[in-house]
Amino acid sequence: MSTKTGEKQDGIGFRSERGPVLAAIMLCTGLVALDSTIIATAVPSVVGDLGGFSQFPWLFSIYLLTQAVTVPIYGKLADVFGRKPVMFFGIAAFLLGSVLCGVAWSMPVLILCRAIQGIGAGAISPISITMVGDLYSVEERARVQGYLASVWGVSAVVGPTLGGVFSEYVSWRWIFFINLPLGAVAGWTLARRFKERVTRGSHRIDYLGAVLLTAGSSLLILGLLEGGVAWSWGSPVSLLIFAGGAAMMIAFVLVERRAAEPILPLWVFRHRVLTGANLAALGIGTLTIGLSSYVPTYAQGVLGTGALVAGFTLAALSIGWPLAAAVSGRIYMRIGFRDTSLIGGAVTVAGAVLCAVLGQESHIWQVATACLIVGVGLGLTSSPTMVAVQSVVGWERRGVVTATNMFFRSIGSTVGAAVLGAVSNATLSDRFAHPPASIGGDHLPKSVDATSDVLTGQGAGGMGGVSSAVTTFVRGALNDAVHNAFLTTLVVAVLIVGAVLLMPRVRAETGNGTGSEAH
Repeated sequence: MSTKTGEKQDGIGFRSERGPVLAAIMLCTGLVALDSTIIATAVPSVVGDLGGFSQFPWLFSIYLLTQAVTVPIYGKLADVFGRKPVMFFGIAAFLLGSVLCGVAWSMPVLILCRAIQGIGAGAISPISITMVGDLYSVEERARVQGYLASVWGVSAVVGPTLGGVFSEYVSWRWIFFINLPLGAVAGWTLARRFKERVTRGSHRIDYLGAVLLTAGSSLLILGLLEGGVAWSWGSPVSLLIFAGGAAMMIAFVLVERRAAEPILPLWVFRHRVLTGANLAALGIGTLTIGLSSYVPTYAQGVLGTGALVAGFTLAALSIGWPLAAAVSGRIYMRIGFRDTSLIGGAVTVAGAVLCAVLGQESHIWQVATACLIVGVGLGLTSSPTMVAVQSVVGWERRGVVTATNMFFRSIGSTVGAAVLGAVSNATLSDRFAHPPASIGGDHLPKSVDATSDVLTGQGAGGMGGVSSAVTTFVRGALNDAVHNAFLTTLVVAVLIVGAVLLMPRVRAETGNGTGSEAH
């Protein structure tokens, strides 16, 4: 199979021949990015309308789950049938899920519709990156991926704000309906302007492998997301879920070894560039979810800032990332993918160190600075590793390796959320179990979930019923919990550097050719 896209190298700008396609790809990316953040501020309105407060975390979990497990499948299908039909299916599934979410009449229905959205997002995210790899040369891709990263950065700021505006002044249902015109424009532009020639041959789809991968990874991710929340880690339910997931993944490996055209070929794990880049993506996913989760918690719960200030603090991460990704192309064209990623890894470690030394007396500008440095480091790491992955294989394998890299990043986010949550909750539980004698356990939160109520004065007897001593102690306990979470992210940052060191030096070649290992 072969295809030719973007044959005329006419520049990267939006006025170029490839410009409308890039704009459509950015718009598709924006759909997924906005939907990842816009619902966060709308949760109170959704729960107030539909009920089901105890179920609302599934609005996020099910979306992440269905998106993660479908990514490798779409990558293989894109290599077999071409990028265009897979992208159209993803857009259609995402928009269908959006319509159904907008008319949902109960929380279980809304959760089911979010799963449909996740199935669509699982196609949009990797195929967007794969199309960039098809359209642009090696030296152009970092700048273009910087554009895509900037979409996530803008969405991180605009999404929560837009969700709050819709919820307060219109209806939370419009956070889903807004996807329809955006998706329609993106699909129409791609249909008219994205051209690819696919030489179809005789292919055998690995259906058994796809089923085993989806079911096995779904069980493992489900166990990680809900372990310690819906059930204890050592409960029979938890053990059964992990055992079932592990058994299916073992069966998946055995099936892939015999499959004529495996859905996730095992050679991906034998190539040093791919192995190092995928392990780095695993760490990047963990680090991103860690900072996204705990920087706002630290800023509001420990430093006492408002939600808006906390959001803008985290936005520093989203600003540094696309800026660094855009300039990384000039760097790796001179010194190669691995060395550029190593520089990014070192910067990431420096930023993680700054996060780890934050305390109760720190200033908000110090938090923003740490996030900015981490964002720069991740931008210098993620973009070169992704371009390296795409550059060491031909078109017929580019979809698989791109989807595999993004699959590892999704798994990293899932595992990171579970591990960091366990570290944070264990720290809080330990502190609450050993309070100072002057406070006593009766005045402390009865569960870790009630920590925020005490800090806002709503616990221990209602507004005004929380003594300053209790608030100070709980704030200190939360600081310890976040500190341990930040220490964990520092360890992950160091491991990212180790993963990059596994990669051989690869020269970035000009044109649309592939990179080559330096011997």
